Amino acid sequence: MTEALRQTKTHLQDLLSQFGINPRTDLGQNYLIDLNIIDFIVREARIGPKDVILEVGTGTGGMTAFMAEYAAHVISVELDRNMHALASAQLGDRPNLTLMRQDALHNKNRFAPEVLAEIEKQLAVDPSRRLKLVANLPYNIATPVVSNLVATDIPWERMIVTIQLELGLRMQARPGKSTYGALSVWLQSQCYVKLLNKLPPSVFWPRPKVNSAVMKLVPNPKGRAQIANRPFLQDFVRRLFHQRRKMLRSVLVGMYRKQIDKQVIDDIMTEMELGEKTRAEELQPQTLVELSNRVYHRINESETASETSEE
Repeated sequence: MTEALRQTKTHLQDLLSQFGINPRTDLGQNYLIDLNIIDFIVREARIGPKDVILEVGTGTGGMTAFMAEYAAHVISVELDRNMHALASAQLGDRPNLTLMRQDALHNKNRFAPEVLAEIEKQLAVDPSRRLKLVANLPYNIATPVVSNLVATDIPWERMIVTIQLELGLRMQARPGKSTYGALSVWLQSQCYVKLLNKLPPSVFWPRPKVNSAVMKLVPNPKGRAQIANRPFLQDFVRRLFHQRRKMLRSVLVGMYRKQIDKQVIDDIMTEMELGEKTRAEELQPQTLVELSNRVYHRINESETASETSEE
């Protein structure tokens, strides 16, 4: 293991003390201090010379340095000004490393344009390059970082992320589980999701109050190709699971009352053989994709017919 990865508790405490920095809990600054876990994450990322790595949360730059030894380019984003300065001092100038001091997100629904521009710039260097997200994600932004990357058209190849265990369970939850929801459907409709490792609080400093997990996501192109309109699907499942306990028909009628008639909803449910007591939380991701597609097409047909009649 490279010297830059010696991110033990004592090393971190000494390093932060030198710079007069204390970890900020409001930014989810909990640093991995188990070297075996760090090595596991990097190995699972399978970093090679064609990979552009996105890291959200540079921290002290320990894992950043290790990844830069193998990747074509590493883009590491850090919001905290003090931590960015510390990491910059530790990492120095490296031709295949871009350190960005800013929020990785523009808002909860999309990445910051500066981050997207840097990703596109590095991928454009060689058409064979592919993006991988490898990060110990701050808990408070883990969901939007993962779901928004899936929402982009960037040719990402793999995500290996450390997140809160509860979130990891939601990502891979199946129908009927209390953890199954919009995030589960959104990710599983386009990705293969797997929990690789459960992590106790003791492998971090400062210790979080919850358990964590290392998650792996890889694209499912076939599943993605079955989605008629991805922004529509994302909105569809979010709104649907806001009322997860209600009957599916009544939720759909309420969601699209201004665009299509109740009879259209009834026709779609009959076509799909969905009973009147069906709830969204009972349906497989693939079924919800098909339902979203049918509603999307019927709305388009209705709008087209309306425009034609006005002419």
